[in-house]
Amino acid sequence: MLVLAVAGLAMQGQLWLSGSGVAKTRNLHQAVQEQREQNEQLRDRNAALEAEVVNLKNGKAAAEERARTDLGMIGKSETFYQVVPSGGNRLVADARRK
Repeated sequence: MLVLAVAGLAMQGQLWLSGSGVAKTRNLHQAVQEQREQNEQLRDRNAALEAEVVNLKNGKAAAEERARTDLGMIGKSETFYQVVPSGGNRLVADARRK
């Protein structure tokens, strides 16, 4: 009986105190929870990107807006005006001095 009690205590000691016991299980549960949170964030991001792709494929206006904002493009029927400050030459000269 004493041998069984010692063996049982030794097994319990390994379970609670060893690196592969309860502490490792707790750390693994925490890592799983962190991964789930990261996956949820990535799912939300992917859904937003997928909606943008569908919008760009199906809507010409969305593609034109993206070209204007990201690429600086203008349409054929549009006129581009560039406003230059009156002291434009001074700005260039000041930039060279610095």
